[in-house]
Amino acid sequence: MDRLKIGVIGCGAIGQIQYLPLLRDLREHYEIAGISDLSVELMTSLGHDYGIPAERQFTDYNALIASDVDCVVVCNTTSYHAGPAIAAAIAGKHVLIEKPMCTTVAEAEAIAGAAEASGIVAMVGYMKQHDPGYRYAKGLVDRMADIRFVQVTQLHPDNALHLRRFHLYKPTDLDASLHSEMAAEEARLTAEALGLRPGHVPADAAKAFFWVLNSLIHDIGNLSGLFGPPERVVSAEFWESGNCITTTLEYGAGFRAIASWIDLPDLQTYVETIGVYGSRERVVIGFPTGFSIGLPTDVAHHGMGEDDHPYVKHLAWQENPFRLELLKFHECITQGTEPITPVRAAVADIRLAGEIVRAAMNA
Repeated sequence: MDRLKIGVIGCGAIGQIQYLPLLRDLREHYEIAGISDLSVELMTSLGHDYGIPAERQFTDYNALIASDVDCVVVCNTTSYHAGPAIAAAIAGKHVLIEKPMCTTVAEAEAIAGAAEASGIVAMVGYMKQHDPGYRYAKGLVDRMADIRFVQVTQLHPDNALHLRRFHLYKPTDLDASLHSEMAAEEARLTAEALGLRPGHVPADAAKAFFWVLNSLIHDIGNLSGLFGPPERVVSAEFWESGNCITTTLEYGAGFRAIASWIDLPDLQTYVETIGVYGSRERVVIGFPTGFSIGLPTDVAHHGMGEDDHPYVKHLAWQENPFRLELLKFHECITQGTEPITPVRAAVADIRLAGEIVRAAMNA
């Protein structure tokens, strides 16, 4: 089996909780051949834990990409995904980009174009589409003849409630000016995504866009995986200073999907469901938080038997979708199979994130 040398760009929470431990466990498939982060302190700690020598720790991701790695995972700050993803593609290194792929449509097109020009494997980290529960539900949905309504719900607690169960290294060696610079870049890209001038984005719209882009994007991707992109945004609104968002989307087959993201910060219970409803059949998927390890994804399948009596089947899977995503990434590189979540398909998801918030601003 081909063992790939992989680099990890960005060593924050998701890198520490999921990617680095899984890559170490998948040692027959991957060798962690380098890490990159702006924090030397953070890399030193992780280098000790994972046996990554100092010469394989890079504050400049370009140096990591220029090393002998075969591929990289990009899981640094969202506003900075495009730079390393494009650089990796140009260098001929395969790339897995943690969601969201980027912030603006221009960045998304540039990533997809660079990947296509170089012929590398480029995947977006929609790990939930690799979940066996989602794959099973998709098979059911693909066979449904009469879809009338889809409902997506995310009830989202403060991430700190989930992160506190993990031991995470938090850097203390980053200058405050760097945080200001990163916030300014995020604001600039947000304005571009919403078609506004920098400094002219209302605070509630900026917050709503943040949640759509960084959290609801999972379900935007999940819907695209089931149905492709929608025909249009019928309506959208946000309230609670942009911390609650609902949108109605129209799909080509004529049905509507209502997607809601609701901030419920103080209650640890996380709810994320996608329900697909037909006249004689219903499929409801329930996902755990992406910071969970070992919690199940469940599917409820409601239908009608041959005797017209209704039935419901409940199924659950407990495989880590991040692990399955990394295995798929390896398969695509070594065997030439097609990604489940290619970057080209995700361009429409980035476009839709901006369209939802613009529709709410114009309501």
